[in-house]
Amino acid sequence: MFTSLFSAFASLAEHLASLLEPVFHGASTAAAIVLFTALVRLAVHPLSRQAARGQKAQAKLRPQIAALREKHGKDSKALQKAVMELHAAEKVSPLSGCLPSLLQMPAFFLLYHLFSSAKIGGKANALLDHTLFAAPLGGNWTQALADGGIFGARGLVYLVLFAIVAAVATFNYRRMKRQMAAAPVPVVAPGGQDAVPGMAAMSKFMPLLSFATLFTVAVVPLAAALYVVTSTTWTAVERAFLYKDVLPAPAALATAA
Repeated sequence: MFTSLFSAFASLAEHLASLLEPVFHGASTAAAIVLFTALVRLAVHPLSRQAARGQKAQAKLRPQIAALREKHGKDSKALQKAVMELHAAEKVSPLSGCLPSLLQMPAFFLLYHLFSSAKIGGKANALLDHTLFAAPLGGNWTQALADGGIFGARGLVYLVLFAIVAAVATFNYRRMKRQMAAAPVPVVAPGGQDAVPGMAAMSKFMPLLSFATLFTVAVVPLAAALYVVTSTTWTAVERAFLYKDVLPAPAALATAA
């Protein structure tokens, strides 16, 4: 079953690449991966919009949840039950934001497998011969460093990807910091105990998660890295659009501070 799936996906990738070859020439397979990623993200966009509505609804419940924390104090079981009942009454799912990411995972793993397998369907994987400029789509950053170093022909491709990821991660970092400043999540409940165990540490760590994408891009095959870079960039733009009415302008935060 999986062999047939990978073979079909390989055929789809080759077909898309052939369609794009008149425009992108030797980089047509890389362009096909970017196009495939965009199509996947477009397909899950309705769910992203739904997730945005869910997260906005959760934000409106924060005063009520804070009141529940004050009411139940150290009784974590009663608090958990009350919060779940509140979510059910308001028809808000605390996991609504996870679904778009989960649905993208099969596409990523398909690309990862396709460009890290020497054979597909019992035949040599011809896609491994395709490149983005000088960098093979089945290679990774370690191999690029071994063939010319950081500023070699292959290494320069990764430097561009790293620059894009760093720019997007910085944008996400600043945006999340603004979001947390505009609507802080209580980390200490009345009485001095943690509102949620580990929340204080998590609140400091979460804005930095976007930079973990740099590691992913470095270790996965270049084809999968292209998926990650394209999808991450899409997410940043999409969230900026979907949540534009949630965050105040940076100048407003500076004035408030």
